[in-house]
Formats: sequence, C-alpha cells, structure tokens
Amino acid sequence: MIKGNLYAEVDLLSAVRKGDQLNSAIYFIYQQYSQTISSFILANSGTEQDAEDVFQETVVTFIDLVRKNKYRGEAGIKTFLVSIARNIWLNELKKKQRSGIREQIFENNREHKELDVSQYIADREIKQQFMAIIDRLGEHCKKILTLFYYENLSMKEIVQHLPYENEQVVRNKKYKCLQHLTGMVRDNPAIARMISNKP
Repeated sequence: MIKGNLYAEVDLLSAVRKGDQLNSAIYFIYQQYSQTISSFILANSGTEQDAEDVFQETVVTFIDLVRKNKYRGEAGIKTFLVSIARNIWLNELKKKQRSGIREQIFENNREHKELDVSQYIADREIKQQFMAIIDRLGEHCKKILTLFYYENLSMKEIVQHLPYENEQVVRNKKYKCLQHLTGMVRDNPAIARMISNKP
C-alpha cells in the first residue's frame, strides 16, 4: 500500500512490474537507497560521478530483474540493491585496473629512456620528420605508434587493429619500436637538435 511517498516493499515491486507508477517508484528508490549506495561507492575508491553512474545502472538492473521475475524476495530490496551496486562497481574497478593502472605502471617502469622520444612525437613542428622516420620502422611499428600517440587509442583498442594476441604483446612490441625509433632519431641530427633544444 502506498502511503504518501512511502511504499511497502510488495507495492514497490508491483509498481515496477506493472509500470503504471514507475516514475514514482524510481523516485522512491532514489530517496530511500541512493545515499546507502553512494556511501558504498565513495568508501571504495569511487567519485561522486561514479556513485551516480553506478546508482543509475543499479536501478535499471533492478527494474529489469524484477520484471523478469528474477527477484524472489529472499533478501530485502535494500540488500538486493546494494548487492547489485557492489557487483557493478567491482566489475568497473577491475576494468579500470586492467586498462588504466596496469598500463600506467608498465609505462612508468619501462619507458624512462635517455632520450624520451614519446613526449615529442605529437609536436607539430617535427611531426612530419618523425613520420618519415616512422615509415622506415616497418608497417606494424608505424601502425602501433600512430594509433597510440596520434589517435590516442588504448592498448586494448590497438589490439583490435593489429594481428596480436593481447595487450601485453602490443606493449612489448611498442617498447621495441620505441627503442628502434630512439636509435634512428639519434642518427638524425636535425631532429636530435630540435629535441635537445626543447625546454
């Protein structure tokens, strides 16, 4: 039974299933449960935006599960929503860890070289000269470096453009390409002078 802005759990579920009072039901869910879910996300390395995104996805998932009769009521609605949010956020953290943190650690550990070519590749003044040198590295090196530095694709995205098994193989190949490129730049006095004159 609905009492003002309050729903009994059975009535909330009925409103979600039937859809005739869906907006009111969603508003009630937001009022009653958003703070609990937000607190969980913020306490587990999330931001306010993360909390908002996860809550919205949680509500959509909850509605879908209720309408498909996959919510049996073994746990209360609050417990069920928190469980959904927890799974969504843990999956998101795993994705972020795979695509961001691991890549950053790898790059920081592997690419401190005497001549750091990478930070100058996008410089317009020497871009054309770099491209001429990159052309001499071979098709795969050219494609990896172009996709990474010019098109700003992640390792995961680059894998889809090249015949490599996984991100780690692409990282290793990119590292070798950069080493080769570094040697070629050292042998090109014009580019080497331009790089050494950068502030």
